[in-house]
Amino acid sequence: MNRCSLLVYSVLLLSACSSVTPRTDPALLKEQVTAAEVAFAKTMADRDLAAFSRLISDEAVFVNRGKAIRGKEAISAAWKGFYDSPRAPFSWKPDLVEVLPSGVLAYSTGPVMNPDGVLIARFNSIWRLEAPGQWRVVFDHGSEVCNCPKP
Repeated sequence: MNRCSLLVYSVLLLSACSSVTPRTDPALLKEQVTAAEVAFAKTMADRDLAAFSRLISDEAVFVNRGKAIRGKEAISAAWKGFYDSPRAPFSWKPDLVEVLPSGVLAYSTGPVMNPDGVLIARFNSIWRLEAPGQWRVVFDHGSEVCNCPKP
């Protein structure tokens, strides 16, 4: 094999190798999203609106009482009142996290509790992988729970 052929073969082989998408461990992705959701909830406990905002995508949409709030700035402004008082008005934690096989979107859901620990709602969030290991919320919606007597 002459040098030119060897060089062309090497370049083709290297370019083929570089286009292979690395496999991502689904368990690791779930751990990342769970950690992001826990950190997101911790911003409320810590009264840290700036940290809350850093976990929201620039183009996020939060739905509250049937109305959409669009964009990180608008969402942060709408949530500012929740961060103003010394005591958090509510808390949340994930009880289910699922990640798409592509590894770019994830769903989290869980209970929302009042300061006394009483269940008042459930949250549903969609997370997007925006950089390696950096998950941000793109959609969020809370739903009130029914405290109805069981039949």
